[in-house]
Amino acid sequence: MLDHIGLSVSDLARSRAFYDAVMPTIDAACAMVVTAEETGGTYEGAGYGRAGKPSFWIGTGGRTKGSLHIAFAVESRAQVDAFYKVAMAAGATDNGAPGLRPHYHPNYYGAFVLDPDGHNIEAVCHKPE
Repeated sequence: MLDHIGLSVSDLARSRAFYDAVMPTIDAACAMVVTAEETGGTYEGAGYGRAGKPSFWIGTGGRTKGSLHIAFAVESRAQVDAFYKVAMAAGATDNGAPGLRPHYHPNYYGAFVLDPDGHNIEAVCHKPE
């Protein structure tokens, strides 16, 4: 249903460093960077995705009011664990260590961190072990 989503961040360089570290754990990477010159204004951003298609964007424009929850689907519980470990090392705040969340469904294995702007970022695997 969604093609892409974007978040405004308060410090693009800081957020890029965070997501550049975290995204490889979920088989994603920075797929595109746009400059203010390219957008014809003041917006600058970085798009992350898989197979070269940016589907998660961060960019200038001031901090998003309030916090958002973004959940990235991954293929294995090991990826959830790696996402959490790398995110914490990159400066995230713990918002829920890796583990089963059976109140969602029996195989829901996720981890939650707060990114540099306080957004609740999750990696989740829906597969049994």
